[in-house]
Amino acid sequence: MRTQSICLALAIVLLCPFASAQWVQTNGPEGGDVASFAVSGTNLFAGTRGGGIFLSTNNGAAWTPVNSGLTDLFVLCLAVSGTDIFAGTRGGGIFLSTDNGSSWTPVYSGPTNVEVLSLLVTGANIFAGTHGGGIFRSTNNGSSWTPVNSGFTNHPDSLVWCLTVCGTNLFAATSDGIFRSTDEGASWTPVNQPTFKITLSLAVCGTTIFAGAWWHIIRSTDGGSSWAVVHSTGLTFSIAVSGTDVFAGGETGVLRSTDGGSSWTPVNSGLTPGPVSSLAVSDKNIFAGTQGGGVSRSTNNGSSWSAVNSGLTNSCVLSFAVNGTNLFASTYVGGVFRSTNDGSTWTPANSGLTSRRVNSLVVSGGNLFAGSGNGLFRSTNDGSTWTPVNSGLTELDAWSLAVSGTNLFAGTGGGGIFLSTNDGSSWTPVNSGLTDLYVYSFAVSGTNIFAATREGVFLTSNNGSSWTPFNTGFANPCVYSLTLSGANLFAGTPSSGVWRRLLAEMVSVHDVLRESPQEIKLNQNYPNPFNPSTNITYTLPRASHVIVTVYDILGREVSVLVNERREAGVHEVQFDGSGLASGMYMYRIEAGNFVQTKKLLLLR
Repeated sequence: MRTQSICLALAIVLLCPFASAQWVQTNGPEGGDVASFAVSGTNLFAGTRGGGIFLSTNNGAAWTPVNSGLTDLFVLCLAVSGTDIFAGTRGGGIFLSTDNGSSWTPVYSGPTNVEVLSLLVTGANIFAGTHGGGIFRSTNNGSSWTPVNSGFTNHPDSLVWCLTVCGTNLFAATSDGIFRSTDEGASWTPVNQPTFKITLSLAVCGTTIFAGAWWHIIRSTDGGSSWAVVHSTGLTFSIAVSGTDVFAGGETGVLRSTDGGSSWTPVNSGLTPGPVSSLAVSDKNIFAGTQGGGVSRSTNNGSSWSAVNSGLTNSCVLSFAVNGTNLFASTYVGGVFRSTNDGSTWTPANSGLTSRRVNSLVVSGGNLFAGSGNGLFRSTNDGSTWTPVNSGLTELDAWSLAVSGTNLFAGTGGGGIFLSTNDGSSWTPVNSGLTDLYVYSFAVSGTNIFAATREGVFLTSNNGSSWTPFNTGFANPCVYSLTLSGANLFAGTPSSGVWRRLLAEMVSVHDVLRESPQEIKLNQNYPNPFNPSTNITYTLPRASHVIVTVYDILGREVSVLVNERREAGVHEVQFDGSGLASGMYMYRIEAGNFVQTKKLLLLR
């Protein structure tokens, strides 16, 4: 018998080629969120959350509700067995249609009020995965059902999101991981997953099984005995820069980019287990703070790591700060720890701290500041003692800290951003233009301060008097972490990795770069395509005579934008294409012996 199973939203289908790379909207269905699909012959069925089931007989051009006999319109899954169609609902059990959806009959005699999340038809058996009831099997086309949970981790909160078959093995994707049955569901065994246990979806391609785990896609080529991560979109909690390399810490460990973020490589050899919530660079050492594994140190730019946890009594490390030869680590419930020997040993530094959940640390002048779940604290003696400094602070859950000159900024969980101009003695809210008051992190470039929030990145160039959003292009504007590297601002997000944007697109050129760049670089113009003007930025490691010229596609000179000596740093020039025809143009930089050319497109 043909086997069909529709599972929750893993886009494994993207692995297969399609004739067109474009989506075309169909006319409906419009009855709620579409949770499931099934195909029976030339008929297409869609199950919705709240609108029941819809039928299309013309490839989605038109849809008709087919809910006669269906007493629960929250349809979470669909499956086809020959000419029979099964529907699993949120609380009404399972329904069967033998007439292409014209009518439905309840066929579920198991526990009542159980959400049916997944269905699988294989051979003469039908399996149902539920919320709280585990897995059920029917051997008589749904007339009766029997629980088959031997070996399966079943509890009131267990969720069987998806069921599939590969050869003679059954697989269940659940909130407690992946389970395999080799005896038609009579018994189940957990498989050896390399990532978080929560697994939402499964798909089979030949003898290969793909699973959508929390923030990962994993794959097994040996019937589920072993699994490997093939793609990760994990949470990015922290970003740091060492020389010209950028490091990102998140759910999958540490990633390193040596090309300004264009590509990333995992660098996790020897890294203690757990998501990496914080990163710090001190001299030639890189430190990674993990959620559960304490601190790891790398002395070779991330190529290998070793644990440095002697004296560290709490293994959830949220942030670091460096003050001279002192390294400080804040933890979730253990407070602050100090190391004077590059992390080899740690000593608690909590005298005066009334909260041991310390979210952030920063050094300002000779003072060390800590943001905690109970406000802000200041130490004037390298953490030996702490004093609360909360005057004017209306939200005590302090998430992030930053220093710009003599100004100190504090980002909070619900109160927005506060500014202190007197070493924390008093604080003033500075939230004008800020549309989200949950501030995860900061980055500072001269007098420009960037703030990461649930609604994206905001910039102030006037010490917080006003904030401007810079979020164009983000797939999801929520940003957890920020760092600066050369001419770029990097943003770490919870679900779509690391993003990059040129500082020159957001701030004045003379404020962009305070440190010397390492090489001459000509950046792609922005915007591109453009009409009628676009900006071109370039980087100089040292003062040079620079020529920037625009040519047409035949090599004829159109405009000389720059022909003069420029100082080291990042520079920007605008090209105005008014009066020019649409088409492809080229722009070239000449600086000493360096020559580079790029294309730009004018569209009217």
